[in-house]
Amino acid sequence: MQDEAILRRLKGVRQQTLHLCEGLQPEDFGLQAAEFTSPLKWHLAHTTWFFETFVLTPYLNDYRSSHPEFQRIFNSYYQTLGQPLSRAQRHLQARPTLEEVWRYRTDILDTLQNAISMDGLSPEALNLVSLGTHHEQQHQELMLTDLKYCWSFSPLPPGMPQATRSGPIRQEPLEWQPLPEGVWEVGHDGNGFAFDNEGPRHRTYLAGGNLASRPVTNREYLAFMDDGGYETPALWLSDGWTTVQNHGWRSPLYWFLKDDQWWVYTLHGCQPLDPDAPVCHVSAYEAHAYATWCGARLPTEAEWETAAPDPGPDQGPVNGDWHPRPGGDAWYGAVWQWTASAYQPYPGFRPAGGAVGEYNGKFMCNQLTLRGSSCATPAGHTRRTYRNFFYPGDRWQFTGIRLAQDKE
Repeated sequence: MQDEAILRRLKGVRQQTLHLCEGLQPEDFGLQAAEFTSPLKWHLAHTTWFFETFVLTPYLNDYRSSHPEFQRIFNSYYQTLGQPLSRAQRHLQARPTLEEVWRYRTDILDTLQNAISMDGLSPEALNLVSLGTHHEQQHQELMLTDLKYCWSFSPLPPGMPQATRSGPIRQEPLEWQPLPEGVWEVGHDGNGFAFDNEGPRHRTYLAGGNLASRPVTNREYLAFMDDGGYETPALWLSDGWTTVQNHGWRSPLYWFLKDDQWWVYTLHGCQPLDPDAPVCHVSAYEAHAYATWCGARLPTEAEWETAAPDPGPDQGPVNGDWHPRPGGDAWYGAVWQWTASAYQPYPGFRPAGGAVGEYNGKFMCNQLTLRGSSCATPAGHTRRTYRNFFYPGDRWQFTGIRLAQDKE
């Protein structure tokens, strides 16, 4: 039964990656506008490399790679497996061709499916297949965010050909809901899949207070901008103010003025700014400054997790609507929400043995956690305990703001 469930999930996840690429042109697969992004061709190959490197090579008897040179060029950051190609050079890979990458994906998937169907993989290997499917879902989201960033520099910025968009929905009024006080348990309880950084489950103290019922909207953020938010140093952390000055930020990423009206670039193309949609593509610095302007603060990740509902099994974008929309679930599926918590290991955390132990643990420094999920998060990839993490100045992801208040 475990084999069948994993095989179904593997097929479904790999098919979703193909769906994201439908209608794209060959030129789209090689774009890399900044070092923190990767070309689509690299994402397609790297997620395949993961299965070959961590499952087929060590666990399948007599397996021999047909492309040993791929071991270096599609390694992301696993130093114990050898020196990866520089991330900034991923767009220089004219070879293998896109056609060869598609063939590589097909060959590895066929070999993996045959091994699972023939009971040729151990329980340990099947667990790594499961990890590989969730890893690929992470890259499905990165494919959308990276492509959006790269496309935004085009004189003729395109949109996703398979994307559809619903009409505007009235935003619910913001309400404050009480946060619990006392000692509470947080972290994954061990039932079902979780990344290693989501555990161990442990106790933590919450001081109480209030949490906003929904993320901050564009309309609300515009009020901050109109009140001189980007010109008021007292609202900003020191690093944040320096970043704003160095980069000339005066609005969230992808916003621009046209005929005195705010527009925004989305994966549907350029559109007038929807005032009731959640504000998106803001850094943690901007989120902190806005919260300070409001007389509020950002929640801790423990506060967020304790207050959030269970997302259920099917959270994800509907009909390819990769644009933060008003309405719907106030916790999941619109924007990742910055917290005030540093991305650090939970008490008792131990990375896995071997190279796969580099997956999360070594990044637990100088970053902040985000909670929830975004409009680019695939269905079935959302959990209340999910710990996303980015540097505080990052804003090319679908990142937004949820406010908290201290207890009076």
